[in-house]
Amino acid sequence: QVQLVESGGGLVQAGGSLRLSCAASGIIFSMDVMGWYRQAPGKQRELVGTVTRGESIKYEDSVKGRFTVSRDNARNTVTLQMNSLKPEDTGVYYCYARDVRATLPSWGQGTQVTVSS
Repeated sequence: QVQLVESGGGLVQAGGSLRLSCAASGIIFSMDVMGWYRQAPGKQRELVGTVTRGESIKYEDSVKGRFTVSRDNARNTVTLQMNSLKPEDTGVYYCYARDVRATLPSWGQGTQVTVSS
């Protein structure tokens, strides 16, 4: 199980942009899936966007066209570029990664994103 560290969260106004980064460390064989989940206040944690090693990408419907997930396999990092942010995007964003040989996925500690009206 690898360790994940997120960075880049903060406070922005609606319509603004923010870029989150996540770095993986530890013994990594091969990252199968990397991406981001989020949890809004009083809500369940939900998928934001993930990308497989084969570059297959999945996004939550509400962020399509606004958010972009990308990964750098050589550096074992994944980023989330968020544009046209809305107050509904507010929440704690968690980095997610699954090594192909791991039984369970790994989660970062979370980084707060707050979008004001």
